[in-house]
Amino acid sequence: MKVTIITPSFNQGQFIERTLLSVARQTGVVVEHLVMDGGSTDKTVEILKKFRPPLQWVSEPDKGQADAVNKGIRSSDGEIIGWLNSDDIYYPDAIRRVVAFFNDNPAIDVVYGQADHIDVHDLPFEAYPTESWNLERLHQTCFICQPALFFRRRVVEKNGLLDESLHFCMDYDYWLRLSYAGVRFAYLEEKLAGSRLYSGNKTLGEKVNAYAEVNDMFKKNTGIVPKLWLQKYAQVSMHERLGGMARSKIEFHIRYAYAKKHWNAKSS
Repeated sequence: MKVTIITPSFNQGQFIERTLLSVARQTGVVVEHLVMDGGSTDKTVEILKKFRPPLQWVSEPDKGQADAVNKGIRSSDGEIIGWLNSDDIYYPDAIRRVVAFFNDNPAIDVVYGQADHIDVHDLPFEAYPTESWNLERLHQTCFICQPALFFRRRVVEKNGLLDESLHFCMDYDYWLRLSYAGVRFAYLEEKLAGSRLYSGNKTLGEKVNAYAEVNDMFKKNTGIVPKLWLQKYAQVSMHERLGGMARSKIEFHIRYAYAKKHWNAKSS
């Protein structure tokens, strides 16, 4: 069972070699690794050129992370697909365990495992809050760690690719879309990946925009933004404005009321 790993990349020269090594060191599986770089201007391309064993890569302008992943999927032919960002890593033997699970469970379309948040030195400092599969719960929080998720190619063939208009929650949107289409998910209770969390993260650096995009996504897909996501937006927007000062309950309620009105959402 051939596995395709796609790495979208842009100016992650600080981390990308460790990402590449984490894939190259996987054993017991047939893996094709494609790096879709968006035209990095740091040392990324130099690393890609020199990396051994040689891998498939391109470096050219793209429309963002979702576009890069989609291009990789279209350019590959593995039966199983994984998506590993250029600052994340796989743990040893992760892909072999995923392939074994798919072989033992032919009716399962998507499998996701446990993961850690890791620092700039690859050291885990907390477990990613993954949970057993539950669609209702997925509406409240994204408990799936993207680098620890893999799906069969038939999922893409039947349900299409990532939404390239999204820049923060394209993965969350995809999991929800697949679940609405009846795609079968399973939870593998084993540590598969390290998801890097640091000050330079795109989502951490633009929390208000990220939460706003999640709310827009829910409004578009379901017509209703879950209450918890409206509350999260109110919290992060208030924190940004106050610059770390003590939070006010009155301020929170004002911002929550604004979020409800802006997205015209019912509490759910």
